[in-house]
Formats: sequence, C-alpha cells, structure tokens
Amino acid sequence: MLGAGRSPNRTPMTTYPKSHALMQRGAEFLGCEHAVLCGAMSWVSERNLVSAISNAGGFGVIACGAMTPELLDAEIAATRALTDRPFGVNLITMHPQLMELIDVCAKHGVTHVVLAGGIPPKGSVERIKESGAKVIVFAPTLALAKKLLRSGGDALVIEGMEAGGHIGPVSTSVLAQEFLPALAEDHLVFVAGGIGRGEAIAGYLEMGAVGVQLGTRFACATESIAHPDFKKAFFRANARDAVASVQVDPRLPVIPVRALKNKGTEEFTAKQREVAALVDNEGLEMMEAQLQIEHYWAGALRRAVVDGDVENGSLMAGQSVGMVKAEEPVADIMASLMDQCEAALGQRHAKR
Repeated sequence: MLGAGRSPNRTPMTTYPKSHALMQRGAEFLGCEHAVLCGAMSWVSERNLVSAISNAGGFGVIACGAMTPELLDAEIAATRALTDRPFGVNLITMHPQLMELIDVCAKHGVTHVVLAGGIPPKGSVERIKESGAKVIVFAPTLALAKKLLRSGGDALVIEGMEAGGHIGPVSTSVLAQEFLPALAEDHLVFVAGGIGRGEAIAGYLEMGAVGVQLGTRFACATESIAHPDFKKAFFRANARDAVASVQVDPRLPVIPVRALKNKGTEEFTAKQREVAALVDNEGLEMMEAQLQIEHYWAGALRRAVVDGDVENGSLMAGQSVGMVKAEEPVADIMASLMDQCEAALGQRHAKR
C-alpha cells in the first residue's frame, strides 16, 4: 500500500539522495522512508495523526500518556487498521501500570517503544526487548545517555528546551554539540526541540544525527483531531508566546512544561501550591504528588485539544509554533520538510 503523497516511481534515495544518505541508519532502524519521528503529543498523537505520518513515509508515535492498558490496546488496534507501516508507542516511565502497557505493546507486535519522562524503572527495558521491540530513550545529560544506551537502549532522542510539553533546561543546539560528537559514530541519535524547517534537519544530519523528531509542526495537520480553536491559537502564535511553566515549590518534582501563555498557565501555578499543601499537611508522597501534577496536565491538555477551551486548557507548543501558519495535510508537511532539507544539503555541497 502506497502512503499519501508517494509516487510508485519515486523512491527516497532517488528523490532525496543527499538527505537519505545521512538518514539511512535512522530510516533502517525505524523501518520507514524518512527518519522523521512525530513527537508524542497527548490527545493529538492518536490513531489519525500517527497513521497519517507513517503513511507519509515518516514514523508516527502514539502518545500513551495517562491511558489505561485497555485504552492503549484499542488505540493500537485502531491505528493498525489505518496503516500497514511501522509506528511506535510512547510510554511514560512513571505510569503506575507501565509493565501492563508494555505487555499490550508486545501483544500487538509494536516494533518500537519510546520511554519518556524519567529513568526507566528496573526491568522495563528488558520486558520490552523480550518481545523483539526496539527501545528509544531520552536523556538530558551525556552521562545518563551513555548509561541508558549501555543498559539496552537501542536509540536516543536528545530534546532541547525549545520543544513543547515537558522540557529540560538546555537548548537543542547545545545538546547537539555535546552529544553528537561523543555518540553519533557508535549510536543512533535523533535530535528534537524547535525544529520547524528542513534546513535545520539538514544541519543536525550533517552533525551526525540519524534523524529528527518534530511535534509542533504536525500538531495542526489536517489529519490532527485537535479542535479548530486549538489550531487557530497555534496559527496566531509567535515563538515568544510559547513559554515554560514556573516551578513554585523546589521540593515538588515538577518538570517544566512549554505551552502558549493563557489562563491555564496561571492555574498550573495554583495547582502546584495545592499539591505542595497536601505534601505539607497530609503527608502526600512525592511520587503521588508528581502523578497528581501529570494528571492535571492530561486534563488541561484535553480541555484545549479536544474541547477547544484555549483559555483554561493547556496549549502545549514548542517555539517552532511561529512556523505553523495554516492547516496542511501531513503528506504536504513531510514533503516540504524533505524538499527543504535536500535543497539545503545541495546548496552546501555545491559551494564546496
């Protein structure tokens, strides 16, 4: 079955020879044409967008988020009905039913599992690999990256603070300069955070990345189920509108979140104070406190994405949001990114 926007007479190597020479290891690892992962965005990265990205030659990833095993089971089955191409599942390491979710992925023969949100708990990587699936990990420091790769991680995503959703403190360009020279020769490293055009993809590929991950650029695709008002908020926004949340209490294990500023960002500050009070007055454990924060984000994000409440919901967006100006089919976005990447590589090589 041919994916949307793909011609039977065009292959990636003939259409984008320079890009795919640099992407080859990443594309072979993922089992797709273009080594372009879609970042897992809760409520957005579901069957429709995931299948569209895989059908367009990229690699879609289901955002499990706070789903129960039963919901994930249904989502994987529904995605499989829409594409015969590989796709992955992103699991949050702190999910209380992580092992059951891993078993659901194994049941469906999911080829790649992405572990996000913290250090994978003991036994989780081994459980995934027992089914034959590949494990993709995130790491904020080079030392942790090396440890996770030694411990069974098959590939690494480095994600800079420009990204939407949960973020670390370091920019993508700095992470790339630190990680790629140390890891790219022997390991598969994908770069994420603030990537909105193919010229940036070309730059990271030349530095040694085997591919990239984009979320914000795909959030408002035609196939995205996000509410029209959610998409309109993206179209109006500039890079400076996507701001990181503030941590109120240093004791709370709150990972900063980047989103478009609205009443919802102010409500999160109040939520943190509420949870901190529970820790002080009722002895709430830190793990439970963090889960409460995560459940808050899941609910706030749903209000924005599904219900269209762009004032009180969470409009998680990366700083590349300023490059999202209109609703476009996934196939057109992918083709545009690859065209830009190939043109940039061609211009650089022509000058040499």
